[in-house]
Amino acid sequence: MPNIQELKNLTIQVRRDILRMVHKVNSGHPGGSLGCAEFFVALYQDIMNRKDHFEMDGIGEDLFFLSNGHISPVYYSVLARSGYFPVDELNTFRLIDSRLQGHPTTHEGLEGVRIASGSLGQGMSVAIGAAEAKKLNGDSHLIYSLHGDGELQEGQNWEAIMYAAAKKVDNLISTIDLNGKQIDGSTDDVLPMGSIKQKFEAFGWIVIDIEEGNSIEAILQGMAEAKSKTGHGKPVCVLLKTEMGNGVDFMMHTHAWHGKAPNDEQLEIALIQNAETLGDY
Repeated sequence: MPNIQELKNLTIQVRRDILRMVHKVNSGHPGGSLGCAEFFVALYQDIMNRKDHFEMDGIGEDLFFLSNGHISPVYYSVLARSGYFPVDELNTFRLIDSRLQGHPTTHEGLEGVRIASGSLGQGMSVAIGAAEAKKLNGDSHLIYSLHGDGELQEGQNWEAIMYAAAKKVDNLISTIDLNGKQIDGSTDDVLPMGSIKQKFEAFGWIVIDIEEGNSIEAILQGMAEAKSKTGHGKPVCVLLKTEMGNGVDFMMHTHAWHGKAPNDEQLEIALIQNAETLGDY
């Protein structure tokens, strides 16, 4: 069993990483990153069956694909804290010639990153392709992916979602960050999508709800249920209900921090709200 308190402590450290990275260059996307901190920590520290070292071919391990690549700060922090590259490298976020660009890319050779992402709507297709490759190779490991709810407004997703069900891609668990917000406002104001759960079910997916998407315990329980549903002829969708900007009171309950960096005073307040933990840099 995972040590829940250790996962919670790491989540706090990840929040501090996110805030510092975005503040340092006055650029980046803290809102969605903070909202998904618990998910990434749980995924890399417990849920996925992954190798200790990075191999691009991904044979013999679970794989993860980030589709909404603008939340790269949380991705980079958790990759570094999981041993893929030195934590000190987080200080190079969004700098010229850094491997840690605003959207993850592959040509810099950053360990842990398998696809360039940030052009929204494409990650589902990539994840499905990887899942089918696993099946062709006789590899029983799973594919995990993460997508924004606003990202589902991109049409390519729905072609891919239809394909995955039709071809019985049942080694895939795709999580939707259901925070109800995007860069221009609430998803309902920008382009209402109705019931995402009913849509996925109508397209032939199994759907799991995680109502408390910022709870480590709820995530571990929900993802365990999702994993138990794989191998039954249908892809699995997890609806993860999160709060954008979670853990920083003035960033929560608004879309304003989707892509805005905190100033010096705001950073200090945010860091105080997320107490230091062992390993803080």
